[in-house]
Amino acid sequence: MANLGPSEALMSAMRNDRISWAEFSRRYRKELKEGGSIDKRNPNIKNHGQKFTLRLLQKLGRQQNVTLMCHCAEDQEECHRHLLKKVLESKIS
Repeated sequence: MANLGPSEALMSAMRNDRISWAEFSRRYRKELKEGGSIDKRNPNIKNHGQKFTLRLLQKLGRQQNVTLMCHCAEDQEECHRHLLKKVLESKIS
């Protein structure tokens, strides 16, 4: 579900060392909770209801395993999927 990934601009800033991991983490969590039907910051990947998707994954996760995947190496600690896991384990407002 690509709409749960960070925006292209945020990912680029992190990959090019323009922001710290702490700043990336803060901004990514903020992006996940933003409203709106389409994320205008992403010319390629559109956001169609992140909160709905987060709640759906939470519900599925209570009934079965949910696998989070990314292009990052599996053992890479600074990857948004670890942040997403924490968000999914918390309450979505």
